[in-house]
Amino acid sequence: MSEAEKVKLVKTQNIFLVGPLGAGKTTIGRYLARALNRDFYDSDHEIEVRTGADITWIFDIEGEEGFRERETQVIDDLTQKQGIVVSTGGGAVLRSINRKILSARGLVIYLQVSIEQQLLRTVKDQKRPLLRTDDRLGMLKKMYQERTELYEEVSDLTCNTDQQTPRTVANKIIKALQ
Repeated sequence: MSEAEKVKLVKTQNIFLVGPLGAGKTTIGRYLARALNRDFYDSDHEIEVRTGADITWIFDIEGEEGFRERETQVIDDLTQKQGIVVSTGGGAVLRSINRKILSARGLVIYLQVSIEQQLLRTVKDQKRPLLRTDDRLGMLKKMYQERTELYEEVSDLTCNTDQQTPRTVANKIIKALQ
């Protein structure tokens, strides 16, 4: 592949952000999209727009399985666009079909974050259904055990977000893409 072809590929290739809640996927995704002059989509936000309901309500009414069905449809739809940045929900990688879609249709970046940072970043967050528990630390550890291998499996690039500003992480990703 020539250098010009590589540059064109990077400019048109989709960028998908995966990682646990609190990793900064949405904020970093916005910075990336702005810096790269691309459209940005947040899969959770797209689900809310399409249903007219928030994620918590969907979990309450349809359960996690109903939510995951909606998530797969949104991921399938969004990833068919070209030259975009998408932040996925933390559990998007749980379904093998989502991992296949993401891998086939763009560059997947795993935003890694420690459990301690997740706790700090989500301490006041009441909107995440899986964190509506008395044992947030236990839930975060459980999700870490279930999902880390899947994030690693699907990713083309890993970037740790601990102790870094979203802008710094976005700039590191841009530098890695170049």
